[in-house]
Amino acid sequence: MVRCLYLRDVPDLSSTMHVDMLRSWQERDSRSVYGMQWGDPELVPPLLYTRKRFVDPFVDSSKTALEIGPGGGRWTRYLLGFDRLYVVDYHAELLDELARNISGPIPIRNNGTDFPGVPEASVDFLFSFGTFVHLDGHIIEQYLANMRPVLAPDADVVLHYTDKRKVMAQENSGFADMDPDRMRLLVTTAGYRILDEDVTSMWHSAVIRFSP
Repeated sequence: MVRCLYLRDVPDLSSTMHVDMLRSWQERDSRSVYGMQWGDPELVPPLLYTRKRFVDPFVDSSKTALEIGPGGGRWTRYLLGFDRLYVVDYHAELLDELARNISGPIPIRNNGTDFPGVPEASVDFLFSFGTFVHLDGHIIEQYLANMRPVLAPDADVVLHYTDKRKVMAQENSGFADMDPDRMRLLVTTAGYRILDEDVTSMWHSAVIRFSP
């Protein structure tokens, strides 16, 4: 039995932060891709490095991928080379924004941390960037539990999360209270094997790759 690290086991779905950020951006500049205001993975060195290390090597036209929190498609565009791509979000507004820019991915509106409609053991690559930085530990814990049934036995999971040991994360009130030590503990307690991580390249966050 997997031990829970947090007493809360139901995610808080009351926050409108992500929708509020989208609407604020739409009022300012709806002509560009939502999410690009936080950096273009083609141009910003740490993001480009992250893409080349944690995304590009895993794209496979014979496999299935799933992205949590696709936003306007800033990272989704690099996953289009998969045979099948699911995009998952709790907010329909975010999925609508993605559809405005990119066609092809299969949109799934979840109930907070689940993956309705995704077949068991079907996902070869699960990716999320810019979403888990806002998620508290109990929500991450639920995601880790709920993703296991849909992951293939040799799947790769890449999650970008906040590192509150860094000054820029401490100064961002929207970032969750998380760091690499606690993230590693969440991942390993959930029964996953850590394969790779980068805790230095990003100014306020880190990236971890693990497998079932």
